[in-house]
Amino acid sequence: MTRDNGIYHSSPATLTGISRRELLARSGTGLGMLGLAGLLGDDALLGRTQAADSNNPLAPREPHFEGKAKHVIHIFCNGGPSHVDTFDNKPELTKHHGKPLPFSNLKTERKTGHCFGTSFSFQKYGESGIEVSELYAKTAAAHIDDMCIVRSMHADVPNHEPSLLLMNCGESTLIRPSVGSWVSYGLGTENQNLPSFIAMCPGGYPIKGAQNWQSAFLPGIYQGTYINSQHRDIEKLIANIRNNDIPLNQQRRQLDTLQRLNEIHKAERGESPELDARIANYELAYRMQLEASDVFDISNEPAHVIESYGASSPARQMLIARRLVERGVRYVQLWHGAGQPWDNHDDIEKNHRRLAGQQDSALAALMSDLKRLGLFDETLIVWGGEFGRTPVVELPTAGANQGKINGRDHNHWGFTVWLAGGGIRGGQTYGTTDPFGFRAEENPVHVHDLHATMLHLLGFDHKQLTYRYAGRDYRLTDIHGEVKHDWLS
Repeated sequence: MTRDNGIYHSSPATLTGISRRELLARSGTGLGMLGLAGLLGDDALLGRTQAADSNNPLAPREPHFEGKAKHVIHIFCNGGPSHVDTFDNKPELTKHHGKPLPFSNLKTERKTGHCFGTSFSFQKYGESGIEVSELYAKTAAAHIDDMCIVRSMHADVPNHEPSLLLMNCGESTLIRPSVGSWVSYGLGTENQNLPSFIAMCPGGYPIKGAQNWQSAFLPGIYQGTYINSQHRDIEKLIANIRNNDIPLNQQRRQLDTLQRLNEIHKAERGESPELDARIANYELAYRMQLEASDVFDISNEPAHVIESYGASSPARQMLIARRLVERGVRYVQLWHGAGQPWDNHDDIEKNHRRLAGQQDSALAALMSDLKRLGLFDETLIVWGGEFGRTPVVELPTAGANQGKINGRDHNHWGFTVWLAGGGIRGGQTYGTTDPFGFRAEENPVHVHDLHATMLHLLGFDHKQLTYRYAGRDYRLTDIHGEVKHDWLS
């Protein structure tokens, strides 16, 4: 027994006959499900949580005002899709195909050549008559009047690493929390059996890895949970999702014992965010057994629903995203591959056709499905990459392509994202690039503006959603950002 300010505490050895260290060592193999700790962020999952009470950091919380959106599905085209081949038709570019640009005041990352017209036909869709490439014909035919096509996005630099972090964290070089972490911090989650923020990327981590869904200085419980969605078998999709050796009630008793030991440890040593993180981690891992194996297993969906999405990894991700949103998960990010599949420095016609083909039917099915379930109006869908691509052809350079002259370089000066659902006024385009698609010209939109508008749709004043760290109040948009009210319904 130890005495602290007149209060006696039992030591771990008094309770169990073994030391705390020994008990953890013995129970580690018994709690097979706790292998999920690695999936859930392990050391990164900090923060405090208590079971379903007001101190639970993932408990549902009210935003600053009533927002239209309650969930976000971010479809991330990793590598930078070409706007002039997808959602920003440039007849002038096609007219000047093979000729020099009439201006030369814009810099490109690598050596580029003459105008490179699109290989894809564009067509007007819906009552709005918005032009969209044949690559996204199914999406446009079914939902163009629900979509806001932002054609005047711009970022800071033409490099993947800083542009990925800017789009995902609002800061290109410094460590900052990701958008999904801010949303989880602000809103909590509607389902305590699942993480609030899930990032799916088939085949491994993308460039910059977990930094893209980091919580940084926010409590680690808000960090994104990574899922390698290339797998179909639930046992491979989420390692150790089931413990076939120990029943749930016995796991519960082990966790309760571990909780008591940890509370004693805390009482003797003071507050410990790292220890609180372990408790939160274990509890969430335990609870996920009840629901995760169901939500990630799409085999119980009707055959016609699965068929409508398609069989590719990006398509399965979208179906799983719908199932996650249906169960109350706040932020779901869908990465299109671990490398930079949209980074088409060459063979852009072949590669963009293949990549868009993996998305088009699934995007149409996702939005139709959300409407069928009554979730479309409360789910914000965002599509795009970290930047766009040049309207001029990229010339052969060391390491950038394979010596071909049929691709495009990175372009941060102007590119496209689109949004739908969750309070977006559809059937509109916003902003323009110049007649050749190089630079955002009319109503330019920075990434900070996109983030400010996303938070507004979720019910937050982006200037007031802050977190005090190292003596300063930080926010997603730093000291920038303007809500684009023209996008809103």
